[in-house]
Amino acid sequence: MIFAVVGPSGVGKDTLIAGALRVRPDLRLVRRVITRPTEAGGEAFDGVVEAEFARRKARGDFALDWQAHGLSYGIPKSELAGPGDVIFNGSRLALPAARAAFPDLRVILVTAPDAVLAARLAARGRETTTDIAARLSRAAYALPEGISAITIVNDAAVEDGVAALLAALQPVRA
Repeated sequence: MIFAVVGPSGVGKDTLIAGALRVRPDLRLVRRVITRPTEAGGEAFDGVVEAEFARRKARGDFALDWQAHGLSYGIPKSELAGPGDVIFNGSRLALPAARAAFPDLRVILVTAPDAVLAARLAARGRETTTDIAARLSRAAYALPEGISAITIVNDAAVEDGVAALLAALQPVRA
């Protein structure tokens, strides 16, 4: 099964994913390729310049790619091979393409109140106050038409959010 965890910046997607990985060693995290310097922090990712990203895309290295916040993001095909469930930090806007690339995709939407998002964004120190305001204005974006998701409100203790994510990763019961 392939899981896309989506939601606005600052909602805690990477924190929840890391917590789930500690509990579920069978779960495999896709290491994204991003046109951002690796030392920018946050999740573990492969930072590349735009020209390298374009070369990899032209070679067909990505199962999925998208642009957001002035950056390019790619899900390498090589990260999907192997046994077990796969999870990646995705984009709400890229979900139609993700659904086309991964027909059995399950979407998990992580949300939090604006005040929580603003505090988290400020704490990570990567955005200006103008950037934070812009990210908050996009936080309420709805999922694209036809895309359904399990929703997690991540506004309490990290352990609560991780427990909710682990529950969402369970097989669908018929």
